[in-house]
Amino acid sequence: MDGDTNDPAGTSRANNTVASAQPIPNPITLGGYVNQPGSGAPGRSQVDGDIDDYFRVDLLAGQSITMLVADFQQADADLYLFDTQGRMLDFSIESGEVESLVVPSDGTYIVNAFAYQGATNYILAIGDQGAATGQSVRAYDIVPWQSVVKYRHEADPEADNTVSGFGRLRRMGFEPRAGGPGRARLMGMRRGLPGGTETRERTGKALEKLDRIDDPRLQARLETLLAIKALKHDPDIDYAEPNYRVRAEAVPNDPGYELQWHYPLIDLPSAWDTTAGSPQVIVAVIDTGILSRHPDLSGQWVDGYDFVRSPSSAGDGDGIDPDPEDPGDSRGAGTNSFHGTHVSGTVAAAGNNGLGVAGVAYDSRVMPLRVLGTDGEGTSYDVDQAVRYAAGLVNDSGTLPARTADIINLSLGGAPFSQSSQALYRQVRAAGISVVASAGNEASSQPSYPAAYEGVISVAAVDAQRQRASYSNTGASIDIAAPGGNYGVDQNGDGYPDGVLSTGGLGPGGEAGYTFLVGTSMAAPHVSGVIALMKSVNPALSPADIDALLVRGELADDLGAPGRDNEYGHGLINAQRAVLAALTAGGSAPADKPLLSASASGLNFSGNVESLELELRNGGKGELALISVSTTAPWLELQPSNVDTNGLGVYRVAVERAGLSAGVYSAQITARSNVNTLDIRVIMSVGAGVAADVGVVYILLYEQEAEEPVAQGSAVARNGRYDFAFSDVPRGHYQLFAGSDADNDLLICDAGEACGSWLTVDQPIVIDLESDRDNINFPVDYLIAIPSISA
Repeated sequence: MDGDTNDPAGTSRANNTVASAQPIPNPITLGGYVNQPGSGAPGRSQVDGDIDDYFRVDLLAGQSITMLVADFQQADADLYLFDTQGRMLDFSIESGEVESLVVPSDGTYIVNAFAYQGATNYILAIGDQGAATGQSVRAYDIVPWQSVVKYRHEADPEADNTVSGFGRLRRMGFEPRAGGPGRARLMGMRRGLPGGTETRERTGKALEKLDRIDDPRLQARLETLLAIKALKHDPDIDYAEPNYRVRAEAVPNDPGYELQWHYPLIDLPSAWDTTAGSPQVIVAVIDTGILSRHPDLSGQWVDGYDFVRSPSSAGDGDGIDPDPEDPGDSRGAGTNSFHGTHVSGTVAAAGNNGLGVAGVAYDSRVMPLRVLGTDGEGTSYDVDQAVRYAAGLVNDSGTLPARTADIINLSLGGAPFSQSSQALYRQVRAAGISVVASAGNEASSQPSYPAAYEGVISVAAVDAQRQRASYSNTGASIDIAAPGGNYGVDQNGDGYPDGVLSTGGLGPGGEAGYTFLVGTSMAAPHVSGVIALMKSVNPALSPADIDALLVRGELADDLGAPGRDNEYGHGLINAQRAVLAALTAGGSAPADKPLLSASASGLNFSGNVESLELELRNGGKGELALISVSTTAPWLELQPSNVDTNGLGVYRVAVERAGLSAGVYSAQITARSNVNTLDIRVIMSVGAGVAADVGVVYILLYEQEAEEPVAQGSAVARNGRYDFAFSDVPRGHYQLFAGSDADNDLLICDAGEACGSWLTVDQPIVIDLESDRDNINFPVDYLIAIPSISA
């Protein structure tokens, strides 16, 4: 946590200079707050300001530094990179929500978050992220001392010097080079004297940054971009942007895929070599509805329906209607709005569009059916009506879909057994439609419905190491497992907590973005998407056929006790094996095409982590043998844990820190087969670990469905834990939320702040309080929302 936020209850540690830079580990996700004097809510830094936060960190070449600016619509924060002597090496000074840099070489650096304007929370993420959060303008080649500018007014400003935008351009040293009235102009910029009037006008509050640059080319680029940034804040300027140099180049697709660790875990890339789905295969997502305007879901859905019967819960002014749009929610902590958009993205977000993320079956389609209202709740009756609609059965809407769904995804639960619902699922299954449901997040062995109904595929959740997630339900009804994530760790070293990344909505209004969520709700759509892949290559597959393949072990990698068990069911879904099984069942088994693949592309040994698992497997079909597996560092060792005669299987990867100096180390595991070679990057930190600390956490206890808490308290971290207690709480039904308030606006869980709920933020669990309760443990971590991901 940033050492000097605006929260007066938090511990204060100055980090406002290079000399006082706050040491942080690598990888890391960190929350902070910066503000110009007089900006932001009343608090510790509101009057004097907290313009700079500096962090000292050991970095590796190629790692990414990303800053997500929470309040970018009202404020502007920038990202700078310095060496330990305070010389500037790089910068990212966009005016939007994302700032990002790439580390040039191994070494110790100073990372600087700078408040250019206003006040804002921010999230700083450092790790192996690749191009996942987009490119900084610094990464593009620009023409220094030039800008493309369009005035907001149609009149020719050169003939009217009263136009303030043009007057400011003159004061900044800009001169017209090309263009004309009513259209964009190419403007040149005179090189001003250091500290002169034109330079001060161009750089504003960031003037002192120029003094820290030795490279004249970097200085020219920074001064040019600061001048353009200043113009963007001028009301008489319609837009101002750099004059970019362009050249022919390939554009990578779906840059956010680099953060979707959960796809290699289920061998999805190998399955995509065969199919990415089919527009003729439809997955009904029965949930909170959808953000239809999300660019990564454009063209990915067919007509749906809104079955939320209660107008007060619907939030759209009426009851059931043909519009499944999710209107959002402004309730604050723990809101479930845009849950259906996240689930839909995992199923079928657009792929190969150079934008955001990809869905499991990105060539298939989603049928959005809304049954959960603005409070994240619905009724079993409304759910049953949506199921009937998806299956083409008579329902309360009085209408039927043009084409029925092939798969129904239910990332919801909470109702007890219902005889009428059980009969409905039997009817749906008899119609040839597979039903997939989340097993539940109560960490309970009791049956959870609808997942526990006969004929419904119940999906448990695993983390990035293929271990059962702590919240995931267990029991005799579990059929299969899939990635659900874990907020509390970063096992792949990308700098973000290991949540499932998918399409989402930001804020109560639902601005399109990308969010990390955890839960069995996130696991279920992985399985629905894989079944969509199977149906794409073999449309004749029935639910009974899929069950038979599952029981024979052809759809999953066995985990836990041999055979089916109550934690993982028949194992972790394997997309490649499932597609091959579907093809074989249809009588068109593909030709042998073996391919070595791995369960992870990177491993992170942070803190005291000494060992992790890595699975090497045949991502195709045919004979594959591992020739060798080696490491590039003496401190890194691999030992077979559960390996077959071809060398394929699970390896224990261990590190030995003894005798190593404090710092961050990188190495590589190279696995060579008779077909291809894989490289897996490893990061290890050595030195005094930094205990988890997100600042002061405020704990709020609500009666179920209440708007105001019945009790609240605060806690500080001790050895990575926050202890709390409430006394004299009456018997009743409660929900528990916790979060930080870095900007001191008296609201927890804002963008850029930490948040948690028992058991998950995605689906808070009701605490039925009949007597004293203890050991109510749940993670509190930063909720990462990425506004845009583009190449």
